[in-house]
Amino acid sequence: MDNRAEVREFLMSRRAKLTPKQAGVPAGTQRRVKGLRRSEVALLAGVSVEYYAKLERGAIGGASASVIDAISQALQLDDTERSHLLDLARAADGIPASGRARRRATGNPATRPSLHWALGAFTDGIAIVRDARHDLLATNDLGRAFYSPVIGDGGRTPNLARFQFLDPASRDFYPDWDLFAEMCVAIMRAEAGRDPHDKGLQDLVGELSTRSELFRRLWGSHDVRTHGTGTKRFNHPVVGELTLVYEELAITAEPGHIMLLYTAEPGSPSADRLRLLGSWAADQLAGDTR
Repeated sequence: MDNRAEVREFLMSRRAKLTPKQAGVPAGTQRRVKGLRRSEVALLAGVSVEYYAKLERGAIGGASASVIDAISQALQLDDTERSHLLDLARAADGIPASGRARRRATGNPATRPSLHWALGAFTDGIAIVRDARHDLLATNDLGRAFYSPVIGDGGRTPNLARFQFLDPASRDFYPDWDLFAEMCVAIMRAEAGRDPHDKGLQDLVGELSTRSELFRRLWGSHDVRTHGTGTKRFNHPVVGELTLVYEELAITAEPGHIMLLYTAEPGSPSADRLRLLGSWAADQLAGDTR
């Protein structure tokens, strides 16, 4: 991906979102731009207009951490947006986001027995492993049953982003489909900033941009976010509506891969339905081994 274009469009999109009132500067009259002017951002950040204009043109290489902090504060970036800007600056300097070269896996890390043992030990909830491209690499038994609409009948590796934007079944599976779509793209955008040379991710973005007008529009908004923790609603074809909480854990042995755990509040209807799904999964597995 073109780092200079990424920097330019990200900074311009953040500037357009911040109104003079929010920034505490006089609005004046005859404003020709949406949001703040470059000169106003420069004033708030304590840098010259010429220097800020250079940064916004994408020439962020060599910018110090203090300058990045000042620009972040001026644009009122949240923690994820600030981290994304730092990632873009590191990429412009040729420095990986981690400060060291990201190790590339020689094969599928989800084939490690120890990882499958860890997933299998999590029996009361859903456990999956995905990579930065949203490929669904491994699951526990309950996760395989839960994500059966995504996994389908096999073929190529299941991909959560392709399912979201290209499979009509996703609109039934995700009751809050619009929210999920925005979240999916914002997480991918943050991943692209961390590793702009991930060809697989570049190819996926190109595919989805070609095949989905909504994806293309959301990608162009340059919004970023982390997953972390939260609550989601699902509508599973076997057990119906589920409200689940999730926790995202980084797999440090494989940078860029995460383990995602879903559980239900104890004693809730969703907990009962999750147990029912587990029983259904066990019956399916028993049937397959007969």
